[in-house]
Amino acid sequence: MSAIRSKKWRWAGAGTATAALVAGMFAGTSTATAATPAITPHQIKVSPDLVRLHAPNAQDIFSCQPNPIDFSQGPRCYVPQQMRTAYGVAPLVNGGLNGAGRTIVIIDAFQDPYLAGDLHIFDETFGLPDPSFTQVAPQGVPPYDPNNKDMVGWGGEQTLDVEWSHAIAPGAKIVLVQSASDQDADIYNAMKWAVDNNVGDVISMSFGEAETCLDPTLLREEHQLFGQATAKGITLFASSGDSGASQYNCAQTAAIKAASTPASDPYVTGVGGTTLNATDPAGNYVGETAWTELIGSCNPPATAPSDINCSGGGFSTLFARPSWQTINAPGSGRGVPDVSYDAGVNGGVIIYCSGCGGPASYYLSGGTSAGSPQWAAITAIGDQMLHRRLGWLNPNLYKIGKLGSGYNTAFHDVTTGDNFVSEINSGYNAGTNWDPVTGLGTPIAYRLLSFLANMPPAS
Repeated sequence: MSAIRSKKWRWAGAGTATAALVAGMFAGTSTATAATPAITPHQIKVSPDLVRLHAPNAQDIFSCQPNPIDFSQGPRCYVPQQMRTAYGVAPLVNGGLNGAGRTIVIIDAFQDPYLAGDLHIFDETFGLPDPSFTQVAPQGVPPYDPNNKDMVGWGGEQTLDVEWSHAIAPGAKIVLVQSASDQDADIYNAMKWAVDNNVGDVISMSFGEAETCLDPTLLREEHQLFGQATAKGITLFASSGDSGASQYNCAQTAAIKAASTPASDPYVTGVGGTTLNATDPAGNYVGETAWTELIGSCNPPATAPSDINCSGGGFSTLFARPSWQTINAPGSGRGVPDVSYDAGVNGGVIIYCSGCGGPASYYLSGGTSAGSPQWAAITAIGDQMLHRRLGWLNPNLYKIGKLGSGYNTAFHDVTTGDNFVSEINSGYNAGTNWDPVTGLGTPIAYRLLSFLANMPPAS
């Protein structure tokens, strides 16, 4: 936040449509004769939206749980059991399908020395078993500095990613792979280590940057790496961003119309955001809209990047639209996101965090960062159910999108809302089936996995 070297080469696991789009993108290049140029890294910052909460009462209820979704009494919050019910995960977990025997890999930057202890408190709060949890820093990480805003932001990100992948798939192993810094070149090295060593079944990347900010050489290497991952059957997820139809320019001073990478890579399943309405303590699903945060807006001043709060989405200018992405949309670029998940801070998830820049406490958190690890957890459950890796999901997800009434049994189709950004005077509307705000929609997990179970792995 890309498998290729030149248009003559085709990588194992790459379908012909993907090979063609990659060839078109890099036509005329030749790594056999050209000198490898120096890579110019770019910083990827994360800043999870957080609202501090009081501890639950004697009935283990947080005061935000019963709040109406219209924000009239403040933000609503959800706990793991509610989220599992809303998205159809509860029947799977209750039936013993909890990700056991499978491994979720989380890619993040820096370290959080409090995370293991926070995860234990989170588990005690919500009645979850402590998972097999490993933290790995292949290139080493600097000492944690609580006065470093970048490290604090990534600490909150790690907390959200780990706690909520575990909340959805409580039996899965979790490996947190930490990069040496938040420069995209270092993050790539962490991803490469995870793929080269086949560390897990599914990888979640809750970060991103404007496509044009990623060095072209690094883009080539990243796409090649993702192709190698899918050839191994590893499923890849990435958040589509919290900036609507925009991303920040490379100087991070203003919004530009752009899709986010790595979510825009065809091998990656991009995850957008919604505001989920599940009205009762059990979490029964009522409906969703595209995520445009009531706490903030999608229309920020250029000097306040943290004020952009809505589902990232749009069209790639680097990757051609693959043949499997059968969508009704203008242009020829790959569309993102592919799917969505709850992202609102109003209607957000509860984490326990000691390294989030405030006192050790429960916090309400949101953003598309919440969706990528939870989709990874659902996939780990599917891997357990099938006794094999689901692998590259995108071609099969779009086949389900063409199933008529079958599509609506596997996905909640989110048809209202938009990700319009006034600063760039551009954005998109949610609509039926796929759209560049919420993708194909949010999962009805037990039905979606049943469809995927009857489809051969994509290649």
